[in-house]
Amino acid sequence: MKLSAGQAVDVLRAAGEPSRLRILALLAREELAVLELCRVLDQSQPRVSRHLKLLAEAGLVERFPDGAWVFYRLRGAGQAGEVVADLLDRIDPADPVLVRDAERLTAVRAERADAASEYFARNAARWDEIRSLYVSEKDVETAILKAAGQGPFRRLVDLGTGAGRMLTLLGPHADQALGLDLSQQMLNIARNQVAEAGLEGCELRHGDIFGTRLPDASADLVVVHQVLHYLADPAAAVKEAARLVAPGGKLLIVDFAPHNLEFLREQHQHRRLGFSDAEMARWLADNTLVHVHVEALPPPAKAA
Repeated sequence: MKLSAGQAVDVLRAAGEPSRLRILALLAREELAVLELCRVLDQSQPRVSRHLKLLAEAGLVERFPDGAWVFYRLRGAGQAGEVVADLLDRIDPADPVLVRDAERLTAVRAERADAASEYFARNAARWDEIRSLYVSEKDVETAILKAAGQGPFRRLVDLGTGAGRMLTLLGPHADQALGLDLSQQMLNIARNQVAEAGLEGCELRHGDIFGTRLPDASADLVVVHQVLHYLADPAAAVKEAARLVAPGGKLLIVDFAPHNLEFLREQHQHRRLGFSDAEMARWLADNTLVHVHVEALPPPAKAA
């Protein structure tokens, strides 16, 4: 359905202001929190929030609270989204203002990555203990085995493998298994775990969940276990994971439901405080994964 003349005016008015156009260009790169946009734009939170409110009212961006934070992303679907995409595509990428914004965003990303890298390096040796703080790992692994099925799997790919627990849990049912992670400390621990388990068909590789460089449809079981809540663009990670799933294969995602444990962001580098079923279903549907089963595991009473 095409935009009415009034709707077109609203879209153009919302996008036709320098700061708001800069915000749209930034959100075209990734979803961002309000305070991150303030840092890049070098503007106050009230001012940035006003711009975001106008963009949201025009249907150009989507607002979603996450604990004490609020994130925004481009609303890509529909005619308004197409207008914005076409507008951004016509802007000179060498525009000095947008180049400066991109450099500032790179600095924000680098700080975020450095903090995460330091956290994972510091906690690699006790990673399994940390993973078990919020939900019984026994219950989680029972659910994982049930969801994955008996196999055998031709190829298992574990994205963000961490200390390699998914490889030792599911690897015995796979002819080949590959674990990818950006943390060398984690990979070293995973190599020891895999060796101790006697899994000769397991390979550990330094790799990025956003760009695995693996062939399309190359695995009949892809696992993303307790990874998405650390990521700046979890939807992009789901897209990459879905790309790897062979016809008839499975994508198994394990992560937090929405919660308000803000200390996980402050102390444990969680970027997102969980994901709703609706949000996850939309990402899966966008990647033609429609046969979705959701199982919720309750946290211990003290973590509720």
